[in-house]
Order: sequence, then C-alpha cells, then structure tokens
Amino acid sequence: MRTRSLLALAGTATALALTVAAPASADGTAVLTTGSAGGAAVATGDTLTAPLASGTSATLYSSATGTSGVKCTSSQFTATVTGNPAAPGTAGESVTAHTFDASSCTSNVTGVTGVSSITVDNLPYTAAVASDGTLAVSPASGSTIQTTVKLRTLLGTITCVYQAPSLTGKTDNTDSSISFTNQQFTKSSGSSLCFANGYFTAKYAPVTDGGARVYVN
Repeated sequence: MRTRSLLALAGTATALALTVAAPASADGTAVLTTGSAGGAAVATGDTLTAPLASGTSATLYSSATGTSGVKCTSSQFTATVTGNPAAPGTAGESVTAHTFDASSCTSNVTGVTGVSSITVDNLPYTAAVASDGTLAVSPASGSTIQTTVKLRTLLGTITCVYQAPSLTGKTDNTDSSISFTNQQFTKSSGSSLCFANGYFTAKYAPVTDGGARVYVN
C-alpha cells in the first residue's frame, strides 16, 4: 500500500493537534495533558499522531455544500510539541507530516478516473492549540499552506495545486479529536479539470502521545 504525503487539505492537517478544551481544574495544569483532562502534562518535544476518526473520510470538494471532488478514507498527521504552558493558554506544535494513502482515495469529478497522489507541501507548519479548543495552522513566514493533487484522466495525469493562507480547526476532549470543516483552498495552478476551489473537511481521532490520548485544558 502506497502512502503519499498530503493536505491539508491540510493536511492536516496534515492537522496538528488536539481536543475540546475543558477548563483547567487546578493551578499548574498544562494546556495539553495525557490520560485525562487535568492529567499529566505532555512534554515539549513529544510526538503527537492521529489517524482519521474511525468510519470517516477526508474530503476536498469543489464547493462548501457539494459532494464533487476527492475523498480519502486513510490519512494521518504527525506533530511535535514545541511549547505547553499552564492553562489557560496556548500550546505550540510543529506539524511535520500529513499523509494520505492514495489507494484509499477516489474522485467523482467528470473526466477523472482515479487519484494518483495527494501531497501536503511546504511543511512544517505551525499549529497553535488554545484552551478554548480552537486550533490555528499557519505556514512559515513568506510561505503558504499548499496541497498538490495528482489525478488520472483518460488523457493522462493532471496536477492540481491548491493553496490557503491558514487553516482553523476545533478540538474535542470527548474523543480526543481535531476537526476541520470546509477549509477553503484556491487553485493556484492546474488544468481546466481541476476545480477552482477546494473545501477541506476531516476529523482526526484519537490524538495520542506514545499511545496515550491527549486532552486540551
């Protein structure tokens, strides 16, 4: 099975990071903890990972309300914790990988017969996870969040490149998840078969640190 690096869409992405915040229960509780809300602090330098939530798909559709585009059922993000202050506050992460398994991806775009790869470019991205459960993903200064989608057509493979200035997600402690909903990307290059805008939606869960679920405080 061939896994190729993506979005984004986030990717995501990507991803990244973590879960709806519960209020800090005691002085000294870190923004990111394992085991439970208010549990042991996640250490700076730890690696966080998350696959797509069971039974869900990551989608890049041509409109916020449509169903035409690309769908993948296998994706994962990896992020390194760069800062984890006391809650309430904002933890920092470096998103180092966001992959999509091309063999799990399909497309219903007219003229497209399959998906060759989805790649998240310009990594690493910076992720900020706030105690209120919001997640902001940003590219390096002077760069952009970018996803390259390669699609198979009857006339050969086409390359569609999509960009976004930033992404916004939401975390939820109920299942240690992070969700992106209709995050808009704009086509920067590609053939007429590439839709003009891509709207990325995905839910990653559970976010874990060495196998332990991560919570936001």
